[in-house]
Amino acid sequence: MSRFKFLRSRVAIVVLLLGGMIGGVAFAQRGRWWRDGGITTDRFGVPDWEVDEHFPGDLFTFVRIKYDSYGGRGGGGGWRTDYRDSDLNFSLRLQQLTSMKVNPEPIVLELTDERLFDYPFIYIIEPGSLVFSEAEAEALRRYCLNGGFLMVDDFWGDSQYENMRRELERVFPDRQPFEVPLEHEIFHNVYDLKEKPQVPAINAARRGMQGQVGSWEYASDGSDTSEPHYRAIVDDEDRIMVFICHNTDLGDGWEKEGENQWYFEEFSVKKAYPMGINIVTYAMTH
Repeated sequence: MSRFKFLRSRVAIVVLLLGGMIGGVAFAQRGRWWRDGGITTDRFGVPDWEVDEHFPGDLFTFVRIKYDSYGGRGGGGGWRTDYRDSDLNFSLRLQQLTSMKVNPEPIVLELTDERLFDYPFIYIIEPGSLVFSEAEAEALRRYCLNGGFLMVDDFWGDSQYENMRRELERVFPDRQPFEVPLEHEIFHNVYDLKEKPQVPAINAARRGMQGQVGSWEYASDGSDTSEPHYRAIVDDEDRIMVFICHNTDLGDGWEKEGENQWYFEEFSVKKAYPMGINIVTYAMTH
């Protein structure tokens, strides 16, 4: 049995038994932590927890992918966006709110790292300028077709999406992304979401006079960003192996949970964490 299958078999049992309890666990706002410019081991005040020393590898680990940007077509940030607060906070909430055993220490890897195949879930953020090398494209293809799951997050507008689509076409020339319907289990497997969540960056979150919430996010190319899109690329068995979160920024909902009470309640609690937990649960049970 492969490592991916071993991890998933354990998670599937636990989620089926305890999944109904997750929605009743309360979120509690915590403080703010500052980011470092590079890879660091500082936790910035995020609580740590012990793991079973007898099963050090039997854990979910949040893996952020480090990539080079070679002047891609869409602009945008880079792999460090929301690092490292986002990864720490999400790992903590996944540990608190689900029965998964979670590694308190998220890691950063390159796609060509030989350790990639030790982890069934990887995360790429701000891909508007991303251009894969040939080695990275080949490694990502092998990873996904062998059971791995890639989540892509936090990019806005048509040109940034087109850049990511073209790069993924190099990885999967015979497979195209499609819009995932709201009825798909990934929106309902733990938290039953009634709409596809849109999470703006904290400085673009909008609150109307009547209490309505929304986003002031805009795209550098002027294209419409009002509608979030969740697209997927699947394998031959219809398993989602690439999940693309476009016109939304789940990572900011994780990173900025401690900076503003209203943003925390409206976007972190109601949207960013439920969608993220659903995504990881799907990745770890399929």
